[in-house]
Amino acid sequence: MTVPKTPTTAEAPPAAVSVRPERLRKRADFLAAARGRVAHSKGFVLQARDRGADGPARIGFTCSRKVGNAVARNRAKRRLREIARLELPALARPGWDYVLIGRKDATAGLDFVRLRDDLRQAIAEVHR
Repeated sequence: MTVPKTPTTAEAPPAAVSVRPERLRKRADFLAAARGRVAHSKGFVLQARDRGADGPARIGFTCSRKVGNAVARNRAKRRLREIARLELPALARPGWDYVLIGRKDATAGLDFVRLRDDLRQAIAEVHR
């Protein structure tokens, strides 16, 4: 029996060329994004601002207690993180900050495909 050959880095297929956004962690960055452009959708609110600096895009997520208890807030944030992971590498602009804010009963319950479409539309709206 022969052992299958493991691919080396030279043989591995090329990865998609996209930069993963960094995370916003400081309150001041969230507040600065709140003063920027805003796009509302059924499942979330997107706030965005141009930092005027070179560097990768940054993304933050938040859900207030209005969204529900800790379980509901965490579920909503997980869904927001996933749509951002799927859509932002291709849509985000370098030097921009984005904040996704969950909405009560909508973020956790809305169809996932609808959330992704809403994010694409919201990003197009803030970049107009």
